[in-house]
Amino acid sequence: MARIFEYFVVCGIGPEIRTLDGNRGFHGTGVMYLSSLLDQFPPPNHSLYPPPPPQLSTCVLPAGVEFYSSGFDANDASTSPRSYPIVLTGATLSKGKRTSLGALKSAIRGVAICPSSFEGDGSKIYVSCIAFRDPVSEDIAEAYHIPANSFADKCICLVSRLPSFRAIRSALEELFLLCFSPNGSSKPLWDVIAHIVSNVPLPNPGKDRVLFAIENCLLSVEAPPKDGLPHADISFQPLVQCLDVDNLIKLFVAVLLERRILLRSNKYSLLTLVSEAICHLIYPFRWQHVYIPLLFFSGVDYIDAPTPYMMGLHSGVDTSGLTMEGVVVVDLEYNRITTSEEIPPIPEPERSSLREEIMQLLYPNVVGIDQMDGPYNASEKSSICGNKPWGEDHDLKLRLIFLKFFASLLSGYRNFIENTASQVFNTQAFLRRRSRSTNQPSEPMITQFLESNGFLDHLERGLGSGENNNNLLDKLQDAIGRGQNPISILPSSLVEPEIITISDPDVGISGSGAKYTYDRFPSNIRTEEQEEKRRQILAAASGAFQYSGKHTPSSPSILAGKSSKAEKSLSPLERAAERELMVLDIKVKLQGLWLRLLKLGATDDPLSSFEYGTILAMIESDAEGIGGSGFVECIREHIHSGWHCLLTQEQFIAVKELLKTAISRATSRNDVMTIRDALEVSAEMYKKDANNVSDYIQRHLISISIWEELRFWEGYFDYLMERSSSNSTNYASLVTTQLIVMASHMVGLGLSDTDAWYLIETIADKNNIGYKQFIKLRGFLSHTQQLRVAYWGISSIKAQSMSSLGLASPRSKEVMDGNQPPAEASGVGRSWVQSMFSRDTSSRSNSFSRVRRWASDSGSSASATNENGTPRKHDLSAAGQKRIQTNVRILRGHSGAVTALHCVTRREVWDLVGDREDAGLFISGSTDCSVKIWDPSLRGSELRATLKGHTRTIRAISSDRLKVVSGSDDQSILVWDKQTTQLLEELKGHDGQVSCVRMLSGERVLTAAHDGTVKMWDVRTDTCVATVGRCSSAVICMEYDDSTGILAAAGRDVVANIWDIRAGRQMHKLLGHTKWIRSMRMVGDTLVTGSDDWTARAWSVSQGTCEAVLACHAGPILCVEYSPLDRGIITGSIDGLLRFWENEEGGIRCIKNVTIHTAAVLSISAGEHWLGIGAADNSMSLFHRPQERLGSFSSTSLKMAGWQLYRTPPRTAAVVRCVASDLERKRICSGGRNGLLRLWEATINI
Repeated sequence: MARIFEYFVVCGIGPEIRTLDGNRGFHGTGVMYLSSLLDQFPPPNHSLYPPPPPQLSTCVLPAGVEFYSSGFDANDASTSPRSYPIVLTGATLSKGKRTSLGALKSAIRGVAICPSSFEGDGSKIYVSCIAFRDPVSEDIAEAYHIPANSFADKCICLVSRLPSFRAIRSALEELFLLCFSPNGSSKPLWDVIAHIVSNVPLPNPGKDRVLFAIENCLLSVEAPPKDGLPHADISFQPLVQCLDVDNLIKLFVAVLLERRILLRSNKYSLLTLVSEAICHLIYPFRWQHVYIPLLFFSGVDYIDAPTPYMMGLHSGVDTSGLTMEGVVVVDLEYNRITTSEEIPPIPEPERSSLREEIMQLLYPNVVGIDQMDGPYNASEKSSICGNKPWGEDHDLKLRLIFLKFFASLLSGYRNFIENTASQVFNTQAFLRRRSRSTNQPSEPMITQFLESNGFLDHLERGLGSGENNNNLLDKLQDAIGRGQNPISILPSSLVEPEIITISDPDVGISGSGAKYTYDRFPSNIRTEEQEEKRRQILAAASGAFQYSGKHTPSSPSILAGKSSKAEKSLSPLERAAERELMVLDIKVKLQGLWLRLLKLGATDDPLSSFEYGTILAMIESDAEGIGGSGFVECIREHIHSGWHCLLTQEQFIAVKELLKTAISRATSRNDVMTIRDALEVSAEMYKKDANNVSDYIQRHLISISIWEELRFWEGYFDYLMERSSSNSTNYASLVTTQLIVMASHMVGLGLSDTDAWYLIETIADKNNIGYKQFIKLRGFLSHTQQLRVAYWGISSIKAQSMSSLGLASPRSKEVMDGNQPPAEASGVGRSWVQSMFSRDTSSRSNSFSRVRRWASDSGSSASATNENGTPRKHDLSAAGQKRIQTNVRILRGHSGAVTALHCVTRREVWDLVGDREDAGLFISGSTDCSVKIWDPSLRGSELRATLKGHTRTIRAISSDRLKVVSGSDDQSILVWDKQTTQLLEELKGHDGQVSCVRMLSGERVLTAAHDGTVKMWDVRTDTCVATVGRCSSAVICMEYDDSTGILAAAGRDVVANIWDIRAGRQMHKLLGHTKWIRSMRMVGDTLVTGSDDWTARAWSVSQGTCEAVLACHAGPILCVEYSPLDRGIITGSIDGLLRFWENEEGGIRCIKNVTIHTAAVLSISAGEHWLGIGAADNSMSLFHRPQERLGSFSSTSLKMAGWQLYRTPPRTAAVVRCVASDLERKRICSGGRNGLLRLWEATINI
């Protein structure tokens, strides 16, 4: 029998207390603590029911658990219990090929897809929660020395698969009231809970109504027929009360177009109800992406995920440290929607019709105020709601309004469905037919919607099943065509449902009128095993508290070396508690040593430090493996507490070697659990690799032989299956999902494609998955291997067996010199280990220098070329690497992502005297609202000044000899004195984010913004001289020739506009691009534009004609450059390619492709002989074109082919937002999402 209630769960403070930061123990009342699962029914040892998901305790108390000195106070509303629903989602990205690619990209970038999701097929799980203050258990308070009579947050939950929010909430509230009722209950509370969870069945849709009682309260639940609108047991009133009609439609469009949507409110219930309501309004389409209506506070970083999502976050959580670029933020408290990207409007006449019908429903008296009463008022007759208070009729009417909107917008769409191999729907033909019927060009909103995953999923569901028979959209279109009432498409409810009554035969017979009353929510009866485990944890916690307060912790050898006589006198329980105390002592020591190791100064050598030597000794001398497993757990807890894995090069090598030792010792003990945990920890560090670490931890574990053994991967696969098993998931999909996780680890470790595929294929074959899943696995492995090769280059590294159980040499065998015998390498490795405990400082320093040299040499053992034959980036000699590593500097100062970067060129600061000293400065802007000036000539103290005044993200920067000007999302332009750093002027006049600024001669500033205007300002008078240009949408890029007065601007309206400012007229509107124009470059009479339509175009400024279309890229073109010396064009795209175009008599053609970058090319800066490139993967490159010699014949050859790669710096893992180049000094600077600037000087130490 399927049950309506799957679990009853109690969450709160358990016997093991930890803060949200991962610190153990009680730290006072002002700290938030992790929630634990305390009790449940069915019990965890029940063989018929799977346990609830481990994330449940975190999700139901999103803010964590807090301690209080008092409980409920009727005079204080903040102490009252809170009742709210939450919705948990399943594998939201497991449907379809398109979403699988999205999940793949997120996995590669290290973005968690859905932290609160269950492993399943995408179905939702509905949870009703009541959070309240409950007294802290006496044994917990005693063990952790918590003040007497303290209270802590506790949450009781009912979990169901049926979206009957009202019924689930009513049942939970009755249980809560019954618990604290002064009259008590006739049977123990957990017996009441067991009865309703075990005996209340799921009603058959449209057929049954289930009646059940909790004490004297009668409750009912039913489900509507399946052939009607989907079951929505919620009120849509909160949605229409929080947002006005225009904002409701704006949110609706954002959901349809699958944007990143963040709902904000100070009430948990609002976040869930609004999320559910908007998902029901897009029926028959479904939200295909990440769906977390209530995001727990510690998961706020997921907001920066690049994939579409819909999340709800409490308005009290600070998001100022996040970029939020492109996120649609919906503030439900203040009826406000903000976003940095434009949401296209619904086309007419659908928008007016939709808005009018919603207004008629919400405000019937206002809409019909001019109409007569009586037979002339047709709207009054047609209304099914009238002026009644909001109820289920209003909900139904609102859903039908939006369904009618889809019927009108997609009129006749079924005629364009083509179930062919190339496409499912003929979008272009449909848009042409609609344009003819409306006499309007195709609108961006419809085009984007037809390309969405939700629309394609709707088509595929209809083609792949008989769902078309129950498709209300098609039925409504047919009914409208026949002139029928839209209500007629809904199933009739003439048949009364069958009543099913669930009674409790035990009520009233347990004794002679016995009553059960409680002063706190009671605990369920624990088994002996559960009680014993609880006592051990509390005993260890109590002992640790006393131990740390009174004594210095003893070493493991002393604790283990107690006399046999004393051990014989201990009971088994006492011996277990003694061992728990010993384990806790080792872990406490490891935590302290680990934190001290990370705090070593820049001049300290971690490999010769006391901390490193002690950790190594604890790992190697521990026969039971407590040291190794404890060290791995220590790193894991530190990562989960928010550590970003920021390691120096020296710390990186130390951590790598400690992990190697822990895995090696675990291999000798056949301790697969520790090996598995170490692998996952190294993978976490792989994902969070810091900018100042030039290599990955996980890759350096390749020298351990365990990775080649099938038994390990089979055991790890079984572990993943046990952890993620779900009855509701297709078995083949579940196996494929876990094998993808394993493939990610194999690629991270550097296993060859052949070895990795053999292991995966063997395990997949044993689990009998289909050929489609084999193809998916093969494709994923090949794709990730290509990404690895793109970063590391082609590698011949293969795992080597360890000759002993000791620490392996840091230098792998495949990078040894050919004339150096292996025995010598082993000896060096042993002396290297011994030197860590040596008193001789020279020996220690020499040992570290050898390790550092080995680490750098290991990257140069691969072959010299990539697959396409081009020189590989990382193929540098050891000496060359050492030299080049010194010419890259990390500039720290910003606390947020760097969003704007400007280089002060000689042209800007030149005067009659000559070059000024500030030529070559870099100026950066950030999401931290500050502007910083950097002087590369001051090594070690590059930060010259910090300019503060903006209140939002900086988007554009410019400068001249005396001033710095910046534009921001706060719609203002600020002007500073470059020497004194004083704020001179604040220029206000734009009604949108300022996207471009340029300092001109004569104390003038030219600015462009998202309000579509280009303005010229006089800094001396603090006034706007004129609005020199207007576009129909946001301006993204701008170019100006001060010598001629010609201005060019473009952006989201796909038109490049050219004005003659001096004549005060618009010269041309350049039409041709079909999507946003991202970049432009104007030199003389030539204008080059790059667009999201994957093309660049060359235009004649004087004639206003397109001279060439450059279409060879496989993605949007983000930057363009024009070389006036040879009239060549250089383009950079999101596909990572750099293309050189030659201007010939017959036209322009691409004569050279450069593939050294693996991510979007963000910046191209060209001079006569030097070319600087910067990309989003933090890679840079400098190209050089030799000067023509006298008498040479280069003028007859292709000049653009003369650009040759001069040098690239070592790459680090970071996401770059902006790049600027100083070609005169051969410097390139990049600004990262992590707030760091990376300055490369290509000619240092050459």
